[in-house]
Amino acid sequence: MSDIGKIKKLREATGAGFKDCNLAIKESDGDLDKAIEILRVKGISKASKKMSRDAKEGVVVVSGDDNKKSVIEVNCETDFVAKNDNFINFVKELSELNNQNNSNIEELKSVKMKNGQSVDENLVALIAKIGEKITIGKAKTIENAQGINNHYLHTVVKDNVAKLAVMVSLDTKDNSDTVKIFSKQLSMHIAASNPLALESSSIDQAIIEKEQQLVTEELKNSGKPDDIAKKISLGKMNKFKEENALLTQAWVMEPKKKVQDILKELSIADLKIKEFYRIKIGE
Repeated sequence: MSDIGKIKKLREATGAGFKDCNLAIKESDGDLDKAIEILRVKGISKASKKMSRDAKEGVVVVSGDDNKKSVIEVNCETDFVAKNDNFINFVKELSELNNQNNSNIEELKSVKMKNGQSVDENLVALIAKIGEKITIGKAKTIENAQGINNHYLHTVVKDNVAKLAVMVSLDTKDNSDTVKIFSKQLSMHIAASNPLALESSSIDQAIIEKEQQLVTEELKNSGKPDDIAKKISLGKMNKFKEENALLTQAWVMEPKKKVQDILKELSIADLKIKEFYRIKIGE
């Protein structure tokens, strides 16, 4: 094979530019495998420089089946790259592997992908090829073989790749269409309403304390008497908890009712919301 032919093949295999491929072919004395290794080493060098930049764009990807679902976040620097075919192909395969590994990110990094290279190695190669910082963010697996699992994607980029994802898991032996429709609607509600917890008592105490500080500061500057300020503060905090706990939120599709009212109306004795997870790029 001529050097030009080897350069062409090397470019197809690595996505690197003509000049870099030409130099790698010369440095490896025409050995394609060695040339790929040379480019990988150079790619690692290039990638490490890019890792100091901000990666605030990206996608979330959901994979799985009715018994088990997982979501993983992959960040990049620009929305343009988030729609790049090489990036999309990488995150889709990564998502399947993430579901198999139950969202254990540390283990995931060393898992082999279809090309025989690890996730980490493929990530470095992708950074070198695309020219942007790319990072693996949050991941979550929901597994419930005894109930109903569903998800919702918003601002879909392609297939199971989107900008916002919600997963829900319901405990119930009822496998009817009614429950499945509710699980989908609940996913859509969570996407729109962004609850902090299932019940008010489960909201992170640090969030409660922060909100209380803001309310106290607001009332301090209002000039109201202490006893009135305390009553207003209590009312504001109760409202905050109600609006941020899933069960007491106004049902998006029928705002006069709460989520817990819709659950009761379904009249399914063993139906409970087991867990949910919402993730949005940029939040």
